[in-house]
Amino acid sequence: MLRNSKSFWPCRGSWSFPLRQSIGLVGQQSGGLHPPAHSPRLLSTRAPTYFSPTLSPLPASRSSLFRRHPSGSFISIRKMSSATSFYDFKPLDKRNQEVNFEDYKGKVVLIINTASKCGFTPQYEGFEKLYKQLREKYNDDVVFLGFPCNQFGGQEPGTNDDIQNFCLVNYGVSFPIMGKVDVNGDNAAPLYNWLKEQQPGILGLKRVKWNFEKFLVGRDGKVKGRWASTTKPDALEAPIVAELEKKDAASNL
Repeated sequence: MLRNSKSFWPCRGSWSFPLRQSIGLVGQQSGGLHPPAHSPRLLSTRAPTYFSPTLSPLPASRSSLFRRHPSGSFISIRKMSSATSFYDFKPLDKRNQEVNFEDYKGKVVLIINTASKCGFTPQYEGFEKLYKQLREKYNDDVVFLGFPCNQFGGQEPGTNDDIQNFCLVNYGVSFPIMGKVDVNGDNAAPLYNWLKEQQPGILGLKRVKWNFEKFLVGRDGKVKGRWASTTKPDALEAPIVAELEKKDAASNL
C-alpha cells in the first residue's frame, strides 16, 4: 500500500549493483560498464541507464496471440499490428475498461508515464496546475493522461486503486490516471510502441528511459513532441497552447 503523504523515494532500483552487473542490466557508455550514479545521502532525479526487466513471462501456448498486462490480465497483440493511427488505440483505464481514443479526435493529448515513488513524482503538482489552467480556456480540447509504470526501479508497485488514491490524496489529480502498463520490452503497451516509433528520442533511441517522460499528440493525431523526465510541466505550456490554437487541424479530421 502506498503511503498517503507527499514524501517520495530516491530514483534507484531494488537490486544490488553486483547483481545488475552480473546479468548485464547496467548501461554502457564510452567508458564501458559503470555503477548507478546515486548516493544514499542524496535524492537523485538522474535517470540511470538501466531499467528493470519485465516479469511474468507468458505461457508459450499463448505468447503468439496475447501478452500479459501489468494488471494480470491478458491483452490481444493483434490490436498493435492493426493500429496505424493514434485513434486506433483502446488502452485500459483504472477499472480495466477500454478507453476509445476515437473520442479524442481533434483534441490535444499529453501522455505521461508516471510513478508514485520517484524523485520526479512531485511533477504531478505541476501537471495538475497546468491542466486546470488550460481547461479553463480550452475546455475539453486538452487532455492529460497518466500511465503508471513499474519498470523503472519498481517505483510504482501498487494496484490501480492504490495509485488512484495516492494521486488524489497527495496531489489532487483530476486528469485521468489509466491502468498500469509497461512502456518498454516485450509486454510494452501497443500505444507506447506506436508513440516511440513516431517520435524516437535522442540519437534515435526509442525506449523510454525513466518515469515522467512526456509525449504530445496534436489535433491531427500526430506526435508533436517528446520530452525527458527532467522537463518540468510548466515548460510544456507553450507547445501545448501552440497545438491547441491550430483549429484547422481538427476540422480536417
